[in-house]
Amino acid sequence: MSDRGGSRLPGVGDEREERIVLHVDMDCFYAACERLREPDLRGEPVVVGMGYEEGENHGAVATASYEAREYGVESAQAIGSALERLPRKAEGDSTDSSGADSEDGADGEDEADVAGYYRPVDIEFYKSVSTDVRAILHDCADTVREVSIDEAYLDVTERTAWEVAEGFARHVKNRIEREVGVTASVGVAPNMSAAKIASDHDKPDGLVVVEPGTTRDFLAPLDVAEIHGIGPVTARTLREMGIETAGDLADADPRTLVDRFGERGRELYHRARGDDERRVTPTGRPKSLSRESAFTDPTTDPEEKCARVSTLAAAVAERARDRDAMYRTIGVKVVTPPFDVHTREQSLPGPVDDPELVEEVALDLLAEFDDDRVRKVGVRVSNLQFTESDQTSLDGFDAPSGTGESRTADSSDSADDPKSSAEAADDGEKTDEGVHRTSRKRDGQVSLSDF
Repeated sequence: MSDRGGSRLPGVGDEREERIVLHVDMDCFYAACERLREPDLRGEPVVVGMGYEEGENHGAVATASYEAREYGVESAQAIGSALERLPRKAEGDSTDSSGADSEDGADGEDEADVAGYYRPVDIEFYKSVSTDVRAILHDCADTVREVSIDEAYLDVTERTAWEVAEGFARHVKNRIEREVGVTASVGVAPNMSAAKIASDHDKPDGLVVVEPGTTRDFLAPLDVAEIHGIGPVTARTLREMGIETAGDLADADPRTLVDRFGERGRELYHRARGDDERRVTPTGRPKSLSRESAFTDPTTDPEEKCARVSTLAAAVAERARDRDAMYRTIGVKVVTPPFDVHTREQSLPGPVDDPELVEEVALDLLAEFDDDRVRKVGVRVSNLQFTESDQTSLDGFDAPSGTGESRTADSSDSADDPKSSAEAADDGEKTDEGVHRTSRKRDGQVSLSDF
């Protein structure tokens, strides 16, 4: 039904204009971020723990890489239990001495040789990587619904057509991997619930397309627990009713489901049949607008860096104007090898719409890194104010051009991080009915309710 490089389920004739919805789900996101910072971790078992400190045995697993899962490490597991299955690699050990990547694989290794890398959650760093991903998603779609730090829905109906939807989704995937350095699995379908199931269908690094007219056939053989909105308790109740698969649920008497689950039973019945009328709605206006670009090879050439930042500044200012947005803060992001993120910002005395000022301030902030070897640069405007009235430039304020408090930081500024942003800080399982403050597992990663 699918293959790792991308799969398309055969379509049937359907003349109706169907929406094209993408669900983008980052693969083992926290572990992927740690590998950005430490490239030597690629291919190694990586465990990221919440409430965990280096060398300690307390805390819980937030995410485990696919390599770590081979040894029985799972999200939400106590770190102590994880260590029993996958001991911590001693400081200074090489990958060869651990045996973690020996030819025998997990089943043929001596337990004494198995070891993994344990890292504490660094949510600020993960947010900075998520910001990079979000910028790509907003550039590729007119409507983006960010539901967590590593998950979003895109409505791309106006950007592409079903005949080339797979290629468009592959373009999104490739941009994320090329420009940010992490992988995503993408599901494409006519509605949100089917797109989400499709993105989970071929992880990691998967691409599954469910064309109009094929959704019910795609869902039918799946375990009922895979239907969006069905948790373990509901799945257990359905199985007690003899409903094991999505096909069983689609064939069930909806009146029986309503009697047992209320109106939610009717909703689950329709989703099992591939019917989901929910629209992809934005989670709110953006708190910032940014564009970033990576160099093919890290560069120390000041002119090359300045030219790239000037281009990005113009693009960001144009995006802000297109969205009727003025901005109070202008900043740059500079990434130096291996993956050290630096941000510099300048606050203005009032909101402006001034492309020339964006370039001027961005280049001034970039000057600090003239001598540094740089792998990526970015420009951001934040503290946005949306208006459709006449916009102003800085000259309309009392303060002279270029004044304002200058702030520096080595992580993403909080101006970009309210819960409506892609951080959505994993407040728990999100549904249209509200936010349930729970810890949940998705792609082996626990959602954290306390960030």
